[in-house]
Amino acid sequence: MKPSKRHLLGTALAALAAWAASGPAAAQAFPSKPIKIVVPYTPGGPTDIPARLVGQKLSEVLGQPVIIDNKPGAGGNIGADAVAKSPADGYTLLLVTTGHAINPALYPKLAYDLTKDLIPVSQLTSSPMVVTVNPGLGVNSIKELIALAKAKPGTLNFGSAGNGSSTHLAPELFSMMTGIKMNHIPYKGSAPALADLMAGNTQVAFDYMTSAMPFVRSGKLKGLATTGATRSPGAPDLPTVVEAGVPGFEVVGWNGVMAPAGTPADVIAKLNAAIKQALATPDVSERLAGLGASAVWNTPADFGSFVKAEVAMWGKVVKASGAKID
Repeated sequence: MKPSKRHLLGTALAALAAWAASGPAAAQAFPSKPIKIVVPYTPGGPTDIPARLVGQKLSEVLGQPVIIDNKPGAGGNIGADAVAKSPADGYTLLLVTTGHAINPALYPKLAYDLTKDLIPVSQLTSSPMVVTVNPGLGVNSIKELIALAKAKPGTLNFGSAGNGSSTHLAPELFSMMTGIKMNHIPYKGSAPALADLMAGNTQVAFDYMTSAMPFVRSGKLKGLATTGATRSPGAPDLPTVVEAGVPGFEVVGWNGVMAPAGTPADVIAKLNAAIKQALATPDVSERLAGLGASAVWNTPADFGSFVKAEVAMWGKVVKASGAKID
């Protein structure tokens, strides 16, 4: 039986309607291809390791490969600028850190604006520092450190991972809040800074738990306090700096994820939900704890407010300290 023109027309219209309904939906489904997270530091460091850990779990949650792309240089600015100029489709993301909140005050001309060219997805981690001293200094508490610095002004040297780093600016903030004066000795990374501290060439360092705690546990360094709001599970016997007598002193290293400005809200929401799920898995949270960090998820709005507050705080410290790039 030959089909009628009306039947053929109806079939064609139904097929067209099905294509119209499925085509755009398939095109808009996110994610439909691999996602790249740009880590603007070298592989294997304290920023790269959590990124790979979370990225692997995100791949499982989202059902697409998550590729870590290391683009080091200029204090994290090269990678950040690359992401800021990438398509705003959710497939290129930035692993942002404390350093990015410091950079607007440290670098006179940046090619991107952290709070305008990039938008927040979620925080990932938070990690306090440890105030450490050479055991031969004879100092066993924050109060004793302050007393010694005041008794012998300008004689204590503190090492850092480099000019303008958080390990430089945290002790500068500490000095400002306690009225002491210590001399800054910059190094090219935490490893040489801590090596010189153990050798007695410097006396003090504020460094992250991942780097410093192995030496504290072995007795090669003396830990005085941690810099978070509460005691760290990785060093429960150490008081916070606030507990040790410096009200209001709180410094944590952190990292999170940001995307190019203009990324659709539904894509940001899906990435945010996936990060929440990834961070909640025990293997991720426990591994991060082993690195001296806490898993931290928050909403895009809350993370955005946090980043702006960090930019404002570090801007004041940079200005007051006179920190400059090499």
